[in-house]
Amino acid sequence: MTHDEKPQPAAAPEPRAGTTPLASTGPAEHEPQPAATPEPGQADDKDWTWVLDRPCGECGADVGGLSVAEVATANRDIASAFAAALRTRSDVRDRPEPDVWSPLEYGAHVLDVFRLFLTRLELMLTEDDPLFANWNPNETAESDRYDLMDPAMVADDLESAADELATRFESLTPQQLDRTGRRSDGAAFSVLSFARYEIHDPIHHLWDIGG
Repeated sequence: MTHDEKPQPAAAPEPRAGTTPLASTGPAEHEPQPAATPEPGQADDKDWTWVLDRPCGECGADVGGLSVAEVATANRDIASAFAAALRTRSDVRDRPEPDVWSPLEYGAHVLDVFRLFLTRLELMLTEDDPLFANWNPNETAESDRYDLMDPAMVADDLESAADELATRFESLTPQQLDRTGRRSDGAAFSVLSFARYEIHDPIHHLWDIGG
C-alpha cells in the first residue's frame, strides 16, 4: 500500500485453517462484523526507517540509540501490556473508526510482527545479506481474519512470540550485530538497526490502542 492509497471495504473471507474463529460470545450485537481493512502502521512498501534517525512524532518512541538488550526488554514489556489489554478490555473487538483496527486486530498484527522479525533475523544470521520476502499486513489481516480470533489465545501467543524474539536478541554476539539484510524497496539493515526498527512497531501499536 502506497502513502496515498486508501483502504477499501472488502468481502469477508472464510476463516483460514490455523486461525481461531469466534465461538459463542453471547448476544448477536457482540458478533464481529466484516469491515474495511485499515492501513497498518508498518507495511513493507511504506518507509518507516526514519524512526532510526529521530523520535516518532506520533507515539514518541526514540529507538535510534537502543541496545539489543534494551530492545529485548522492551519487546517483553510491550507484549505484556498488549496481552493485558486483550484479556481485560471490554472493547477488544471494537474499531474506534471503520478504518482503524480494534485492539484485537492490532494485537494479532503485532504477534505476526514478532514472528516475522524472528524469521528475518534468522535469515540475517545464516545467509549473507539476504533479501526479505515481501509481507502485506492488510492481506494477512483479511486472510487470517484477525477480527475473529480469540483474544485470550492471541494474548498468550503474543507473550510467547515476544519472549522468543527477545531471547534471540539477547543471544547475539557483538560480531553478529554487523550482519546485514535488505528489503525489496532498497531499505538495508544491520542486525542492530533491524532490532531498533522492529521495536518501534509494537510500541507504536500499543500507543494506537491507548496502552
